[in-house]
Amino acid sequence: MAVPTKEIRISRWYFGGIASMCAACCTHPLDLIKVHLQTQLKADLGMAGMAKKLLKSDGFLAFYNGLSASLLRQLTYSTTRFGIYETMKNNFSTPGQSLPFYKSIMFAAVSGAVGGIIGTPADMINVRMQNDVKLAAAQRRNYKHAMDGLVRVYREEGPKRLFSGGAMATVRAVFVTIGQLAFYDQFKLILVNYFNMGDNLGTHFSASISAGAVATLLTQPLDVLKTRLMNNSGEGLGVAVKSLMTVGPSAFFKGFVPAFIRLGPHTILTFVFLEQIRQNFGIVTRVPDNKKQ
Repeated sequence: MAVPTKEIRISRWYFGGIASMCAACCTHPLDLIKVHLQTQLKADLGMAGMAKKLLKSDGFLAFYNGLSASLLRQLTYSTTRFGIYETMKNNFSTPGQSLPFYKSIMFAAVSGAVGGIIGTPADMINVRMQNDVKLAAAQRRNYKHAMDGLVRVYREEGPKRLFSGGAMATVRAVFVTIGQLAFYDQFKLILVNYFNMGDNLGTHFSASISAGAVATLLTQPLDVLKTRLMNNSGEGLGVAVKSLMTVGPSAFFKGFVPAFIRLGPHTILTFVFLEQIRQNFGIVTRVPDNKKQ
């Protein structure tokens, strides 16, 4: 007797990068406000206050400063981590069967580490372009776009400077990838198998917002340190930690609310876009239909 099968679609390696770029276009203003909150010397402005200040001083378009760098970052960082994760998942698991959680964490950690290294130059330019509007006119770097920033840093500060804060960015990428990719798959598995939810928008939304919360909790202290290292010339890790500790432990969670508000929607949109792309353009394969056996 033939084993009943069903048709499913699995993601292609580059779908994650496309989905992340689409999400970045929507959440870039929140990311920009987060960077401004993390780099202010005194924690005297909240999210709403910072947004009002930017709007008043530089206008609405200021919220999209550094968008080209943000898109370049997603093109390098997210395409790499999603691509490696999906490739490893597809090659080390049977289509239609769930991957053990510990393997998901391992694959996500490897994917995040590689993506973090590759994405560091674009990430640094992204931070600088977002932070440029708050500097005095004479101190602004005025990068025309992301590629201009990369070329100027290479020429003016040397190639090593492109990877400033790279170690911290890589560690952060490991944790955020675990929080997003591994936990998303796990939350989705739980919702489908134990709450009888289908592979639909409601499931994708619930799993992604839960994954976004985990990712924010894991990465916020590292995100603050990464931003400080990339934005300041010559400041080492020890100096950055000491500077933050003068304010207190709460400094490591500065901008936590906007970070979650940014990372939550970004995670939701990324996986919603990813799932829609997968369901419409994914690789078609057939797997055993256990429900009909």
